Amino acid sequence: MNRLAELVLASASPRRLDLLRQIGIVPARVEPAEIDETPLKAELPAHYAKRIAAAKLDAVAPRHPQSFVLAADTVVACGRRILPKAEDQNSVRRCLEILSGRRHHVLGAIAIAAPGGKRSLRLVDTSVIFKRLSEAEIAAYVAGGEGQGKAGGYAVQGHAAVFVRTISGSYSNVVGLSLYDAAAMLTGLGFESLHG
Repeated sequence: MNRLAELVLASASPRRLDLLRQIGIVPARVEPAEIDETPLKAELPAHYAKRIAAAKLDAVAPRHPQSFVLAADTVVACGRRILPKAEDQNSVRRCLEILSGRRHHVLGAIAIAAPGGKRSLRLVDTSVIFKRLSEAEIAAYVAGGEGQGKAGGYAVQGHAAVFVRTISGSYSNVVGLSLYDAAAMLTGLGFESLHG
């Protein structure tokens, strides 16, 4: 029995869908979770990422009890600070000014439910160091519009790749989903992919 048809992706992110397709996993459905993603007062980034991924899973999984359901959340953290998903040019600029010349962490939480109710939750931490950015570099990136809608105001798979001095950990986690971890979790829960 081919179980690929049984995967539901509980995410609105086109990057997560593309990443899964890259490893031969094509979800049968994409069903974004409609939840409140406001951080709690004084909530630490790792706790926030896990809480939101679990809440997305809780919102979607009950509607698909016979399917595997994968939910995820990506948080860009600088120290104890959660950087926002940059919705406009000003927030992209603010994020880049904070990240310039500094180390930050991209925290990817993955939550998966299997048919029968078994669940798995994992947090993936990738460390990224940006070079010091000039005003001109920030202005050009902001004007290009690529950072809008992205956690931390940048897309590592795009023009922002030139800002990255060092990356330690999963690259695909920074894009939106650690493929190593997602595949390992799915396999551990009994999901059968095209690659066996």
